[in-house]
Amino acid sequence: MPYSVTPTAIPEVLVLTPKVFGDARGFFYESFNSRDFSQATSLDVEFVQDNHSKSSKAVLRGLHYQIRHPQGKLVRVVQGTVFDVAVDLRKSSPTFGQWVGEILSAENHAQVWVPPGFAHGFVVLSDSAEFLYKTTDYWYPEHERSLLWNDPTVGIEWPIDFLPQLAAKDAAGKPLDEAELFG
Repeated sequence: MPYSVTPTAIPEVLVLTPKVFGDARGFFYESFNSRDFSQATSLDVEFVQDNHSKSSKAVLRGLHYQIRHPQGKLVRVVQGTVFDVAVDLRKSSPTFGQWVGEILSAENHAQVWVPPGFAHGFVVLSDSAEFLYKTTDYWYPEHERSLLWNDPTVGIEWPIDFLPQLAAKDAAGKPLDEAELFG
């Protein structure tokens, strides 16, 4: 298997750690293989879009979700370090309103599977970071929503000692008790 899979405190959110082959010249690893992903996770998903963002230190992107056409996301960092977060917005889920967070970096090569029905975001901890993610549905701006990054009801423990830089849409995110949610 090209990577190991570890469930988080929210079992549907998975951390995938690839098998990295390295020597004095550098390293190689398979960042995605549909057959191996399906075997390792027992998920049958089709990715339709790849996204790549670059952000400076202290930038917080999120917590984003699409209320219609929800996206599953397979996320990773290829330069720098981020703290990556997923929040369960499925009202019928036993983990509704709970969050999990993982450090993703170019050094650890870890990936996180964020299922549909979750809000997702990250904050950049290094001088800059390049973030890549695959999605299971296309981006529909009219269905995009933002959950407030610092909603005390959710209580995300961001590992930061600075006020993050936010896009206007993220600064205007809705707290959990006002957000549109999944069934």
